[in-house]
Amino acid sequence: MRLKVILPMRIFLDQEVTKVIAEAANGSFCLLPKHIDFVAALVPGIISFESEKEEEYLAVDEGILVKRASEVRVSTRRAVRSRDLGELKSIVKQEFRTLDEKEKKTRSILAKLEADFAKSIFGKI
Repeated sequence: MRLKVILPMRIFLDQEVTKVIAEAANGSFCLLPKHIDFVAALVPGIISFESEKEEEYLAVDEGILVKRASEVRVSTRRAVRSRDLGELKSIVKQEFRTLDEKEKKTRSILAKLEADFAKSIFGKI
């Protein structure tokens, strides 16, 4: 099977795999090469996949998984990859910390813009 993980601006992963395990809202599922065509809405979590030699993990945001013939495509906003779950956990923590900081800055800028807009509107009344 060929696993492709697609982010908004690039292809994150494109490789041959022998098994994919992912999670939807109603639970985890496993896809093997002869599995029927399949579509699932993914919840934020871990996708594990095996190549000929080893198991790897992806932490993904919510997304869509489509298996069609011998190709499995995952479309998601964010993904992080590691061969070690402990390492993956620390990478994800750092990613969330960075996102939280960016979100705080963005909210602060939006609040200032809203305040300036309100002053310009109500200052004229």
